[in-house]
Amino acid sequence: MILLLWITVSSRGKNVGKGVLAVGEKIIRTEEEWKEILTPEQFRVARKGGTELAFSGQYYNHKEEGTYNCVCCGNPLFSSEAKYDSGSGWPSFYEPISSENVLTREDRSFGMKRVEVLCSVCDAHLGHVFPDGPPPTGLRYCINSVALNFEKVEQEDK
Repeated sequence: MILLLWITVSSRGKNVGKGVLAVGEKIIRTEEEWKEILTPEQFRVARKGGTELAFSGQYYNHKEEGTYNCVCCGNPLFSSEAKYDSGSGWPSFYEPISSENVLTREDRSFGMKRVEVLCSVCDAHLGHVFPDGPPPTGLRYCINSVALNFEKVEQEDK
């Protein structure tokens, strides 16, 4: 337990193993600190709950093998193995790398009832999850590209 806590604190939300993030402390920053770290569009989407335009993000049609991490803290969120083309214009995944790496909560904004997806380490807004995805989960995690950073799989990792 002490080792897990030390890894969590020392990693500051970074991947500490093959797609597994040490669970524990949250990364908390002020709005000003986030503004210094993120681009204006990343801040608008990830910290203020915005949405990028459909078909505009760099990862909606991205095909490389690797891991999609939180743009704010580096938490590994989704694998390219779970990515598919939903036709929505946003990167879509049928499951996260680990259920511990994402949080969900009810979102009733804009007169709709949806389920928001957040980073479990820094509470960044990632997108929404819908019950219309493919097997094996039947879920569609519809995620904003601007809330993600991609980490390509290196040959030795395969």
